[in-house]
Amino acid sequence: MSRELVRLITGHVFLHACMAGMRMAAPLLALREGYSAAAVGVLLALYALTQVFLALPAGRYADRHGLKRPVAWSVGAATLGAGAAVAFPVFPVLCFSALLTGGATGAAVIALQRHVGRAAQTPTQLKQVFSWLAIGPAFSNFLGPFVAGLVIDHAGFRWAFFVMAVLPLLAWAFIRGAHEAALPEASARAKPGRAWDLVREPMFRRLLLVNWFLSSAWDVHTFVVPVLGHERGMSASVIGTILGAFAMAAALVRVVLPVIAARLREWTLVAGAMIATALIYAVYPFMHTALSMGICSVLLGIALGTVQPMIMSMLHQITPHHRHGEAVGMRLMVINASSVAMPMLFGMAGAVVGVSAVFWTVSAWLGVGSRLAFGLRDDKKS
Repeated sequence: MSRELVRLITGHVFLHACMAGMRMAAPLLALREGYSAAAVGVLLALYALTQVFLALPAGRYADRHGLKRPVAWSVGAATLGAGAAVAFPVFPVLCFSALLTGGATGAAVIALQRHVGRAAQTPTQLKQVFSWLAIGPAFSNFLGPFVAGLVIDHAGFRWAFFVMAVLPLLAWAFIRGAHEAALPEASARAKPGRAWDLVREPMFRRLLLVNWFLSSAWDVHTFVVPVLGHERGMSASVIGTILGAFAMAAALVRVVLPVIAARLREWTLVAGAMIATALIYAVYPFMHTALSMGICSVLLGIALGTVQPMIMSMLHQITPHHRHGEAVGMRLMVINASSVAMPMLFGMAGAVVGVSAVFWTVSAWLGVGSRLAFGLRDDKKS
């Protein structure tokens, strides 16, 4: 792993931690102010809403301008979003903050993933560099909620939002010195196409569907744990630690993933993760203590932590070089469109039938969807 990749990962950690911390702190503040689980679901959905509309334009922008310019805009938007919550910690402003920090993180991720993917020379290198890069958001999903929870318990919500507003500036300090690779020229034989042309390819479409199933499982955990912990009287620090345990497990499995990925094909890891996640969600509602919830959280992090690098490796192998940013944007658009709808659906379902039914529904859903993951083995390039 090169020094530049280390800098990119570190910058990614700080930028993503801003959103992860806001995504834990803002719903807790809303719950303490008396807002319902359904309202919290709407708030969480807003972190993905901007990314739905910005993903494709951000991907094309990254294809045209590379890494630094998209990241610079993202840093400014994330700092503004978290800073607004410092000045006005009320529900409408928290919604505005969610839109800005979510959109900023999504745009930066597209530029980073495109940049790193173009630096790899072989399929094995693709799996390895995306495994290293994926450590960033996994670790930041621990850092953001954990730090935000500690600051909330000791200094209050406004100080927590202030700390989150500083993190994107630290990210820019690491990323601004990165080497900007030359932009690729489209093949002379390539015809201008629309983004939806990519979806017409069967393997790309199957890959998006599998990614959607698994990202929905991630969304369930992010949404349900704060609600469940609040109902059971757990403190912000405990809730943040449970979420952080999930993220830390995902980060640690990605540390060893480059070695594992060199020996296993992508579809094998993805299918195994899907089945394991279904089983964990089936037993999660029976866990009533912070320790037992933490154990399930760790196991879930190990399973889901293996997925994203393998998805990104396959994605870069089945799409043209000059459309990598667009393909990454399409992937992000699809999974974030789901992330807009699913928390609202989970919130309404949780209010009506309880959070246990949400867990079991997702478990069954993943079990059925695992057939798609096994279909990825038909991709000869993986």
